[in-house]
Amino acid sequence: MSRILIVEDELKLAQLEVDYLQNAGFQTHCLSQGPEVVPWLKDNSADLVLLDLMVPGRDGLEICRDIRSFSQVPIIMVTARIEEIDRLLGLEMGADDYICKPFSLREMVARVKAVLRRLQTPVTTPPDESLTLYPESYKVEYDGRGVELTSVEFQLFYALYQQPGRIFSRSKLMDLIYQDQRIVSDRTIDSHIKKLRKKLTGLIPGQEIIHSVYGAGYRYEPQKSE
Repeated sequence: MSRILIVEDELKLAQLEVDYLQNAGFQTHCLSQGPEVVPWLKDNSADLVLLDLMVPGRDGLEICRDIRSFSQVPIIMVTARIEEIDRLLGLEMGADDYICKPFSLREMVARVKAVLRRLQTPVTTPPDESLTLYPESYKVEYDGRGVELTSVEFQLFYALYQQPGRIFSRSKLMDLIYQDQRIVSDRTIDSHIKKLRKKLTGLIPGQEIIHSVYGAGYRYEPQKSE
Protein backbone atom coordinates (compact mmCIF):
# COMPACT_ATOMS: atom_id res chain seq x y z
CA MET A 1 0.00 0.00 0.00
CA SER A 2 1.51 3.35 -1.07
CA ARG A 3 2.09 6.01 1.58
CA ILE A 4 1.36 9.66 0.75
CA LEU A 5 2.97 12.46 2.77
CA ILE A 6 0.55 15.41 2.92
CA VAL A 7 2.13 18.78 3.71
CA GLU A 8 -0.78 21.15 4.37
CA ASP A 9 -1.46 23.66 7.15
CA GLU A 10 -5.19 24.12 6.40
CA LEU A 11 -6.40 21.43 8.78
CA LYS A 12 -9.85 20.99 7.22
CA LEU A 13 -8.35 20.58 3.76
CA ALA A 14 -5.68 18.22 5.08
CA GLN A 15 -8.36 16.02 6.67
CA LEU A 16 -10.35 15.95 3.42
CA GLU A 17 -7.21 14.92 1.53
CA VAL A 18 -6.60 12.18 4.09
CA ASP A 19 -10.19 10.92 3.77
CA TYR A 20 -10.16 10.80 -0.03
CA LEU A 21 -6.72 9.22 -0.28
CA GLN A 22 -7.46 6.60 2.35
CA ASN A 23 -10.75 5.78 0.63
CA ALA A 24 -8.70 5.25 -2.54
CA GLY A 25 -6.51 2.73 -0.71
CA PHE A 26 -3.52 4.86 0.28
CA GLN A 27 -1.82 5.27 3.63
CA THR A 28 -1.26 8.89 4.67
CA HIS A 29 0.82 10.99 7.02
CA CYS A 30 0.30 14.74 7.57
CA LEU A 31 2.69 17.57 8.37
CA SER A 32 1.63 21.18 8.78
CA GLN A 33 4.97 23.00 9.14
CA GLY A 34 7.59 23.45 6.42
CA PRO A 35 10.67 22.80 8.58
CA GLU A 36 9.32 19.34 9.50
CA VAL A 37 9.28 17.97 5.96
CA VAL A 38 12.91 17.24 5.08
CA PRO A 39 13.82 15.69 8.48
CA TRP A 40 10.71 13.49 8.34
CA LEU A 41 11.54 12.22 4.85
CA LYS A 42 15.11 11.43 5.87
CA ASP A 43 13.81 9.26 8.72
CA ASN A 44 10.72 7.77 7.05
CA SER A 45 9.59 6.46 3.69
CA ALA A 46 6.93 7.90 1.42
CA ASP A 47 5.86 6.96 -2.10
CA LEU A 48 4.67 10.48 -2.96
CA VAL A 49 4.63 13.95 -1.39
CA LEU A 50 1.64 16.28 -1.73
CA LEU A 51 3.34 19.59 -0.96
CA ASP A 52 1.57 22.91 -0.39
CA LEU A 53 3.77 25.76 -1.59
CA MET A 54 2.56 28.14 1.11
CA VAL A 55 3.15 25.90 4.12
CA PRO A 56 4.24 27.91 7.21
CA GLY A 57 7.86 28.19 8.23
CA ARG A 58 9.52 27.48 4.91
CA ASP A 59 8.92 28.13 1.22
CA GLY A 60 7.63 25.10 -0.65
CA LEU A 61 10.03 25.59 -3.56
CA GLU A 62 12.97 25.45 -1.16
CA ILE A 63 11.56 22.30 0.42
CA CYS A 64 11.21 20.71 -3.02
CA ARG A 65 14.79 21.62 -3.93
CA ASP A 66 16.12 20.17 -0.67
CA ILE A 67 14.15 16.94 -1.10
CA ARG A 68 15.69 16.52 -4.55
CA SER A 69 19.16 16.72 -3.03
CA PHE A 70 18.67 13.28 -1.45
CA SER A 71 15.50 11.69 -2.84
CA GLN A 72 13.62 11.17 -6.10
CA VAL A 73 10.27 10.64 -4.36
CA PRO A 74 7.48 11.99 -6.61
CA ILE A 75 6.29 15.46 -5.57
CA ILE A 76 2.96 17.07 -6.47
CA MET A 77 2.90 20.75 -5.61
CA VAL A 78 -0.34 22.31 -4.40
CA THR A 79 -0.49 26.03 -5.10
CA ALA A 80 -2.74 29.05 -5.39
CA ARG A 81 -0.10 30.73 -7.58
CA ILE A 82 -1.48 30.26 -11.06
CA GLU A 83 1.06 32.30 -13.01
CA GLU A 84 3.01 30.27 -15.57
CA ILE A 85 6.38 31.31 -14.14
CA ASP A 86 5.53 29.80 -10.76
CA ARG A 87 4.44 26.53 -12.37
CA LEU A 88 7.59 26.39 -14.47
CA LEU A 89 9.83 27.24 -11.52
CA GLY A 90 8.23 24.52 -9.47
CA LEU A 91 8.81 21.92 -12.16
CA GLU A 92 12.41 23.07 -12.62
CA MET A 93 12.95 22.56 -8.88
CA GLY A 94 12.11 18.90 -9.41
CA ALA A 95 8.36 18.68 -8.88
CA ASP A 96 6.57 16.01 -10.92
CA ASP A 97 3.16 17.68 -11.14
CA TYR A 98 1.12 20.51 -9.69
CA ILE A 99 -2.48 21.17 -8.65
CA CYS A 100 -3.91 24.68 -8.48
CA LYS A 101 -6.25 25.69 -5.64
CA PRO A 102 -9.17 25.43 -5.49
CA PHE A 103 -9.19 21.86 -6.79
CA SER A 104 -11.45 18.84 -6.88
CA LEU A 105 -10.45 16.19 -4.36
CA ARG A 106 -11.27 13.54 -6.94
CA GLU A 107 -8.87 15.26 -9.32
CA MET A 108 -6.22 15.20 -6.58
CA VAL A 109 -6.63 11.43 -6.18
CA ALA A 110 -6.47 10.99 -9.96
CA ARG A 111 -3.25 13.01 -10.15
CA VAL A 112 -1.69 10.97 -7.36
CA LYS A 113 -2.58 7.72 -9.13
CA ALA A 114 -1.28 9.03 -12.47
CA VAL A 115 2.11 9.98 -11.03
CA LEU A 116 2.45 6.66 -9.21
CA ARG A 117 1.55 4.74 -12.39
CA ARG A 118 4.68 6.14 -13.98
CA LEU A 119 6.66 3.97 -11.58
CA GLN A 120 5.14 0.88 -13.16
CA THR A 121 6.22 1.59 -16.75
CA PRO A 122 7.64 -1.67 -18.13
CA VAL A 123 11.08 -1.72 -19.73
CA THR A 124 11.07 -3.56 -23.07
CA THR A 125 14.11 -4.74 -24.99
CA PRO A 126 16.21 -1.59 -25.24
CA PRO A 127 17.01 -0.21 -28.70
CA ASP A 128 20.43 0.80 -27.38
CA GLU A 129 21.96 -2.05 -25.39
CA SER A 130 24.60 0.17 -23.78
CA LEU A 131 21.90 2.03 -21.84
CA THR A 132 19.77 0.45 -19.13
CA LEU A 133 16.60 2.09 -17.81
CA TYR A 134 15.11 1.39 -14.38
CA PRO A 135 11.52 2.73 -14.03
CA GLU A 136 11.22 1.76 -10.38
CA SER A 137 14.02 4.19 -9.45
CA TYR A 138 13.99 6.58 -12.46
CA LYS A 139 17.61 5.62 -13.07
CA VAL A 140 19.58 5.37 -16.32
CA GLU A 141 22.87 3.47 -16.42
CA TYR A 142 25.68 3.59 -18.96
CA ASP A 143 29.03 1.82 -18.82
CA GLY A 144 28.71 1.01 -15.12
CA ARG A 145 27.66 4.53 -14.12
CA GLY A 146 24.19 5.82 -13.39
CA VAL A 147 22.14 8.99 -13.10
CA GLU A 148 18.78 9.52 -11.38
CA LEU A 149 16.03 11.42 -13.20
CA THR A 150 12.78 12.90 -11.97
CA SER A 151 9.70 10.94 -12.99
CA VAL A 152 8.82 13.48 -15.71
CA GLU A 153 12.38 13.44 -17.07
CA PHE A 154 12.31 9.64 -17.08
CA GLN A 155 8.99 9.50 -18.94
CA LEU A 156 10.21 11.99 -21.53
CA PHE A 157 13.40 10.04 -22.11
CA TYR A 158 11.60 6.70 -22.16
CA ALA A 159 9.19 7.93 -24.86
CA LEU A 160 12.04 9.18 -27.05
CA TYR A 161 14.27 6.18 -26.31
CA GLN A 162 11.68 3.61 -27.38
CA GLN A 163 11.54 5.02 -30.92
CA PRO A 164 14.99 6.16 -32.05
CA GLY A 165 14.92 8.68 -34.88
CA ARG A 166 11.24 9.54 -34.49
CA ILE A 167 10.51 13.23 -34.07
CA PHE A 168 8.15 13.91 -31.17
CA SER A 169 6.39 17.26 -31.18
CA ARG A 170 6.09 19.14 -27.91
CA SER A 171 2.32 18.59 -27.95
CA LYS A 172 2.81 14.83 -28.37
CA LEU A 173 5.24 14.73 -25.47
CA MET A 174 2.80 16.73 -23.35
CA ASP A 175 0.05 14.22 -24.18
CA LEU A 176 2.31 11.35 -23.10
CA ILE A 177 3.38 12.96 -19.83
CA TYR A 178 0.18 14.76 -18.85
CA GLN A 179 -2.54 12.27 -19.73
CA ASP A 180 -5.28 14.40 -18.17
CA GLN A 181 -4.89 16.69 -21.24
CA ARG A 182 -4.33 19.84 -19.22
CA ILE A 183 -2.91 22.91 -20.94
CA VAL A 184 0.84 23.10 -20.36
CA SER A 185 3.23 25.62 -21.90
CA ASP A 186 5.78 24.44 -24.47
CA ARG A 187 8.36 26.05 -22.19
CA THR A 188 7.63 23.39 -19.59
CA ILE A 189 8.67 20.58 -21.98
CA ASP A 190 11.72 22.59 -23.10
CA SER A 191 12.73 23.07 -19.47
CA HIS A 192 12.52 19.34 -18.73
CA ILE A 193 14.44 18.48 -21.91
CA LYS A 194 17.18 20.96 -21.00
CA LYS A 195 17.64 19.37 -17.58
CA LEU A 196 17.44 15.86 -19.06
CA ARG A 197 20.15 16.66 -21.61
CA LYS A 198 22.42 18.03 -18.91
CA LYS A 199 22.12 14.84 -16.87
CA LEU A 200 22.65 12.57 -19.88
CA THR A 201 25.65 14.58 -21.05
CA GLY A 202 27.20 14.04 -17.63
CA LEU A 203 26.54 10.30 -18.02
CA ILE A 204 27.73 10.04 -21.64
CA PRO A 205 30.36 12.79 -22.09
CA GLY A 206 30.93 14.17 -25.56
CA GLN A 207 27.75 12.84 -27.13
CA GLU A 208 24.37 14.44 -27.68
CA ILE A 209 21.65 11.81 -27.87
CA ILE A 210 18.57 14.03 -27.66
CA HIS A 211 18.39 16.32 -30.69
CA SER A 212 16.25 19.39 -31.31
CA VAL A 213 14.50 19.54 -34.68
CA TYR A 214 13.76 23.17 -35.46
CA GLY A 215 10.05 23.84 -35.62
CA ALA A 216 9.19 20.19 -35.07
CA GLY A 217 10.27 18.87 -31.67
CA TYR A 218 12.82 16.38 -30.37
CA ARG A 219 14.25 13.00 -31.34
CA TYR A 220 16.55 10.41 -29.76
CA GLU A 221 19.59 9.03 -31.55
CA PRO A 222 21.63 6.23 -29.91
CA GLN A 223 25.22 7.12 -29.12
CA LYS A 224 27.82 6.24 -31.67
CA SER A 225 30.14 3.30 -31.06
CA GLU A 226 33.70 4.13 -30.16
